[in-house]
Amino acid sequence: MIISLIFFIHLIFSLVIFTTKWQEEKLSAAFLNIGLIAVLFTVGWSIASIIAKAVMEPKGLGIHFDRDTFALTLLTIGEYLFYRLYYKPIHTIEGDTGKQ
Repeated sequence: MIISLIFFIHLIFSLVIFTTKWQEEKLSAAFLNIGLIAVLFTVGWSIASIIAKAVMEPKGLGIHFDRDTFALTLLTIGEYLFYRLYYKPIHTIEGDTGKQ
């Protein structure tokens, strides 16, 4: 169940980035961003699986949080930190200083 939630979060994030880039730039930029997300997801999952294999047993912490779920959780945390820096300009308003 946790794995499904993590995949769903990635799907929603990909759709939001695709739509935002398509509206602000063009369709090719949207597809390039989806490609970036897909490559980082696959490579990141492989690296997170190596780390999880070194840290946990295959059965993990229980029936719903096994080693694969732990690897996806590590991946999601790492992606969150990276995408927060990479896509920061998307959610800022130009000319807004934050003072009233």
